[in-house]
Amino acid sequence: MRRKLTELCDIQYGYAFDSAGFTEDSSYPPLVRIRDVKRGYSETYYSGEYPEEYVLHAGDLLVGMDGEFNIARWKSRDALLNQRVCKIIAKEGTDEEYLRFALSKALKEIENRTAFVTVKHLSAKELNKLELQVPALPEQQRISSVLARTEGIIALRQNELQTLDGLIKARFVEIFGEPIANPMGWPVKRLKDLSVLITNGNTPKGGSENYVENGIIFLRSQNVWRNRIELDDVAFIDEATHESMKKSSLHHDDILITKTGRINTENSSLGRAALFKGPDNSANINGHVYLVRLDGSIVPEFVVTILTGEAYRKYIRKVCVGGIDKRQINVDQVEDFPIIIPPHEQQKAFAAFVTQVDKSKVVVQKALDEAQLLFDSLMQQYFGRGCLWIIIK
Repeated sequence: MRRKLTELCDIQYGYAFDSAGFTEDSSYPPLVRIRDVKRGYSETYYSGEYPEEYVLHAGDLLVGMDGEFNIARWKSRDALLNQRVCKIIAKEGTDEEYLRFALSKALKEIENRTAFVTVKHLSAKELNKLELQVPALPEQQRISSVLARTEGIIALRQNELQTLDGLIKARFVEIFGEPIANPMGWPVKRLKDLSVLITNGNTPKGGSENYVENGIIFLRSQNVWRNRIELDDVAFIDEATHESMKKSSLHHDDILITKTGRINTENSSLGRAALFKGPDNSANINGHVYLVRLDGSIVPEFVVTILTGEAYRKYIRKVCVGGIDKRQINVDQVEDFPIIIPPHEQQKAFAAFVTQVDKSKVVVQKALDEAQLLFDSLMQQYFGRGCLWIIIK
């Protein structure tokens, strides 16, 4: 049955809280802004007065209406519903989990066809006129149960990967101690003194106009995560452009470090580091990524583990420059990164341990990819073409 969204749920839009009351003092209620919807928690708090009807509770269903049109459940403590975020409350006869899945598909379709100059905006008018194909309640519950179980498998695999990452970090601290405080008193050198090259890439003139369908891999900050390189959204440049940027052509075991980002986000793009494992000269980087090529006196996996640990995350936040929200690491700061130097044999033994754990991660990642493929297929089956209408009047 085809029904308007407003027949399926109540939509409570957020309140325009006074920015003068924004604070980082966590003794105040969290303020849920657009960027907080997907991750389920906020690091911004509100110290002023507020209307009680805009208080959120754990489990509330939220939609972010700018940038990415996200829908997710609020996971944290009681919070406040800020403007450009809305709360979805299912009416009788509507399964709220079914609504979450159906809307996630619908919102992504709307986002994909929304024109924008700088940021995409979802209007209340557009949300109110949305229509969905909705079966009877028992069928809604069956569909949402299947999708929730598949989603649970994905979450389990993701947690397994996090556990394996935690195992590497715990092993590092056990052997070498915390790398900034350096309680074991290892010798310390600057990253510059352990490298033959530290540089950042360039953004070719014309930007994305230089990208080609196939060619040389061109890594940007969104491709460099903590101890991994993601190629889902990778760009390519042609051989001529790559040749003109020869200085930032990557070699096997080069370390990549992201240059800019916000500091108050869980997956901040500031200072993420990963090891490039491809053939020499098979990839390049843009201006938001640093390249560090070690001189062979220190083990790359050891250095990357240092750079991706929590101690270094705090250190980078401390030394970086910029505004309250957006920060940058300068090349001088990268060159001055302090690196502990334990015996080379211990570094190699640790790298061997990392290699073994990484083999387990490959198996888990394969299972995660398969679960994600199944979930995407089910979403297309249940909410594919013909399940969404936008009524334009």
